[in-house]
Amino acid sequence: MPLSGKVAVVTGSSRGIGKAMALGLARAGACVVVAARSEEEREQAPGTIYATAAEIEALGGRALPVRCNVREEESIKAMVGETLDAFGAIDVLVNNAGIGTYRPFLETTLREWDLVMDINLRATYIGCRAVAPIMVEQGGGSIVNISSHAAGNIFSSTLSADSGQDIAMMGQAYGVSKAAVERLTWGLSAELGQFNIAVNVLRPLRPVLTEGFQAQRPDADYSTWASPDDMVKATVFLAGQDASGLTGSNVTAEELVRRLRL
Repeated sequence: MPLSGKVAVVTGSSRGIGKAMALGLARAGACVVVAARSEEEREQAPGTIYATAAEIEALGGRALPVRCNVREEESIKAMVGETLDAFGAIDVLVNNAGIGTYRPFLETTLREWDLVMDINLRATYIGCRAVAPIMVEQGGGSIVNISSHAAGNIFSSTLSADSGQDIAMMGQAYGVSKAAVERLTWGLSAELGQFNIAVNVLRPLRPVLTEGFQAQRPDADYSTWASPDDMVKATVFLAGQDASGLTGSNVTAEELVRRLRL
């Protein structure tokens, strides 16, 4: 139970990778705040904050489901306040909530661009800004920002080379937002290190099979896609770091798991 007694907030944890990471953190002993918008099941987006919290509690863990719209600063601040009221601390923040698009640049509207930037980049900034002072006061903490191979690759890897379909270009808004998250993480690790706060980027090497990805890319060949397992193991490891350990790093989940034999 390496995270016993710790309090972890995971955004976008009603389903997909976020849910898997929330469950993994709970298994490692953390009290987990399940922060997302989904309070009711939807046909193309199964999962709710209450369902994730119930699974954590079924494991014997402690969970707090909190409705949070990461596009709204006040919603994030309210979620942080509820967390402090319930647990009295925030030791780990996993900025997982995200949205992607594969639409060509000439077909992307400003509204779509702003939506991706708001959820992927602006929300990450707001979350870090809301939690960092708490971690400073506590004497340390760990922030894990979720990125993607899209930050350094203009082509999507969600179609295999032998699928008979052309490899698609990654949506510009998505790639730019993730590249910015990585630069933000690098800078924050330098600024917050003096307060014993670790700030790292975690990205998967391959596309991770989730409900949301399947709905977004129904044309993809899923045979080469990864399960969330390595992302979960890597998240638990990074959640246990402070500035004396691993910080300022851009970590690929599969490589970290293999090198450290997690």
